[in-house]
Parts: sequence; C-alpha cells; structure tokens
Amino acid sequence: MGQIRGEDPYMLTIHRFSRRAASLTGAWLAGLVLAASHAGAALAQDIPFTAWRDGFASDLRSEGVRADIVASMLDGLEPDPRVIERDQTQPEFVRPIWQYLEGAVSETRVANGRRASARIADTLQAVEERFEVDQHILTGIWGLESAYGEIQGNFDIVRSLATLAWEGRRRGFAEAQLRAIAQMLDRGYATRAELIGSWAGGMGQTQFIPATYMERAVDFNGDGRRDIWRNEGDALGSAANLLARAGWEYRQPVFTEVRLPEGFNFAGWNESQRRQVSQWAGLGIEPVAGNWEADDLNRSARLVIPAGANAPAFLVYRNFEALLRYNNSTAYALGVAYLARAFEHGDAGMATGWPVDNPPISRSQSRELQEALARLGYDPGGLDGVVGPNTRRAIRAFQSANGFEPDGYAGLALYNAVMAADAAR
Repeated sequence: MGQIRGEDPYMLTIHRFSRRAASLTGAWLAGLVLAASHAGAALAQDIPFTAWRDGFASDLRSEGVRADIVASMLDGLEPDPRVIERDQTQPEFVRPIWQYLEGAVSETRVANGRRASARIADTLQAVEERFEVDQHILTGIWGLESAYGEIQGNFDIVRSLATLAWEGRRRGFAEAQLRAIAQMLDRGYATRAELIGSWAGGMGQTQFIPATYMERAVDFNGDGRRDIWRNEGDALGSAANLLARAGWEYRQPVFTEVRLPEGFNFAGWNESQRRQVSQWAGLGIEPVAGNWEADDLNRSARLVIPAGANAPAFLVYRNFEALLRYNNSTAYALGVAYLARAFEHGDAGMATGWPVDNPPISRSQSRELQEALARLGYDPGGLDGVVGPNTRRAIRAFQSANGFEPDGYAGLALYNAVMAADAAR
C-alpha cells in the first residue's frame, strides 16, 4: 500500500477473516451483531455511529468543505461491520518470509507481469524516464499491490474509513483520510462512486491511501485527473513519484545477499545501524555471488537478517528504504526487488537456506514468550503478542545469557528454549 504501514518489518502475517454479508441497517443493529460476533470483546466505539457521523460532518463544514461534498460522503452512511471485524481480528499465524517470497515471485505472477508490462511498454518507459525510477520495480509494486490492476478491492472506502473512525482505535488516521477524500472530491480527482478499494482505505492499482494520494498521486496523461483506478500511467506514475520523493536512486541496487563470517559478532549488530559497505566488508561480510565492486564499497547500507543467524542475510541500500516508505515490511521490499529481478533477468536469484525447521512463532506463542521472558527478568516492553524492537531486545539479552547467538529472531527454537528456562526456574 502506498504509505508507511505498521507491519512487523520482518514478517507479513496471515489474516484470517470470516466473510459476512453487510446487509445490516442502523448503527444499533450493527453494533449488536458485532458485539455478538466478538463473544464479549470490548468494542472501541464510545458513541453511536450517527453521533460521530453528524459531528464529523459538522467539523468538515466548519473547516470550509462544501456542504454538497459533505452530504455526498456522509448522508445516510452506516458502519460496515466487516471493517471492524477485520480491524479487530488479530492474526494468529505468522507467515514465514520464505513462503511470502515464494508467492511474491511465483511463476504465475512473473508471467502475468511480463504480459502486463509488454501491454503498456511505452507507458512504463515514459514513467521511468520522467521520474527516474526503474520500471521493473514499478511493475513489481503493481503486481504485489493489485495483481497488475486486477484486484483493487470492492469496499466503499468512505464507509470503511468512517467505520474505522467511529470504532475509535485509529480515529485520527481515519479522519485524516476522510479529510483527504473531501479534497479529492473538491478538486475533481475522483467521483464519490469511484472511491472503491480495500477495507483499510487503499485505493486503485497502486493502493494509495487518500492522504498519500493527495501528496503523491500524479496526472501522468495530462487529462486533469489522477485516475489510479483505470489509468496505468497515472497509477504507475504516482508510485514512481512516491519512490522518487522517498529518495530512490535510479538504476542502483536494492540489496545484496551476503555471507556472514564465522564468529560474526551478533551482539554488536544493530539492525538500524548504517555503515559504508567497505566497513561491513572489513568485518568479513562478503557477497554470496561474486565480489564487491568499487561502487558497492562506497554505498551506505544496513545489515538485515530476517530469520535469524542460520538464514540468509542482506545488506540493504537507499532504494530498500524507499520501498519501505511504500510498505513498511522487509518481506515486501525484498519481494518487489526479487520480482523486478525476475522481470529484468529472467531469474530472480532467490535466496536459499531458509530455516524451514525453525519457523516464526504464532501470535499466541509470542504472547507466551513475552510473559516467560518477563518472568525470567528480560523486559519485553509489553505482553501484546507483537514481536517488535523491545521484544527482540529482550530475546537477544536472553540469548546472550544462555549461550545462543543473539540474533533476536523469534523462532520456534527460541520459543522452546525460553519455555524450558521458565519451567526450570
């Protein structure tokens, strides 16, 4: 999605949502059904939907939004219970990065991408020349975001965002997106009926949220509209503009898969630390294929180790960081780059040696892990089942104290070791 997303930067998660008909009428009935479906779980909304809706409509009018635009957005609008269900349903199972990458660079996706890019070859070339963003990268984003325009979502995003705002957990975010939609309508960038996309507000072939649309979408074909739904030039030009503004370096690499030296000092490694490649090379880090080129040695890079010490490692460059501005997920950025490599070279050269016998743990296991770490004296920073920087710091402290490589990876082997230590205390 064309925004910074709050994903764990190492993993993408499998969202298991039930699909229910949204043929409910009235905020009271919607709230009643939702309360039942969540078996007593507390809902975030603290006022009736109509009260939020009317209050927000009044706010928009007081901010100078035309009355007809406010009416087109909000008159008669009701919440969508599917949106609250999806927002409140916490994913239980973490999809291993190697499985995500296999799907991202599947034979079908590569073949479909080649056909799609051939169909609009002139447009892609023109977009690349104007924004100096590599067209294979843009095609990769296009493929992962909407299957080359085929799957854009079928939710009324005004209704979705209004539901999220009423729910309350992400009210500020959702209301900011609705204000951006009011600007879109005021400037004629879209009609109310065209505002269709994902349940979380992503729109069009590049899945921009409305605020990102207003900041980064472009009218590439010059017809006066930024049509990211039907016009490939506008959609891909908008993605290119986002990456260009995020610091994309034209015709430069995204990452290099590397080999760590024997005895690498994991305790001294910080995943956010940037060094010159020459400095990493001085620590004994080498490319898996070939040797370092002179241009490589002058690059600034971070060392990313997504699945622990016994898994592939990568030095990632400025273009990787630009991709994270599109979607804040290491798996996504690698997926786009590998897909682009497959388009350009016919072979993605995918990393191998993933620890398939040591998969990432589930959300409930992560919560158990955090609880056990806390009991053992390693503060995970919370007991929410989300393995973020604080939990990884606690993991590394446990690993260092117990003779393991302190790589911070929350895999099954680490989980079993922590559980055993907790049981033995």
